[in-house]
Amino acid sequence: MGPVNWVAVVAAALAALVFGLVRHGPAARRPAQVVLAGALLWLTAAMMGHMFARVGAATLAAKPWLYFMMSGGLALAFVAPALAIGEARGGASAGKVLRGAAFWIASYLLMGTVFWAFKA
Repeated sequence: MGPVNWVAVVAAALAALVFGLVRHGPAARRPAQVVLAGALLWLTAAMMGHMFARVGAATLAAKPWLYFMMSGGLALAFVAPALAIGEARGGASAGKVLRGAAFWIASYLLMGTVFWAFKA
């Protein structure tokens, strides 16, 4: 296992946080909510950083699509379905469920793009 690129972890978390702030608008800009979201996104990015470190720089250099396949795969297979089930159980409309799932898929792909840019 290679080392985790902590600079890429922080950059990926910040990129996803900014994306979320832009997506959700002024309602999501309460300081405590932003701090909590940032901490949770850092946790997610740290796990991605660990995942990419386990794969190794040589493999990622030879197969750069793994950044997107792995980050997007996490969102498609785990995050979006789990959140969609929770929202659907709460009575959310199909449109809201799909928009929420799309947001998280895009967020995870954005984080994968940041890791790719940093060649983590």
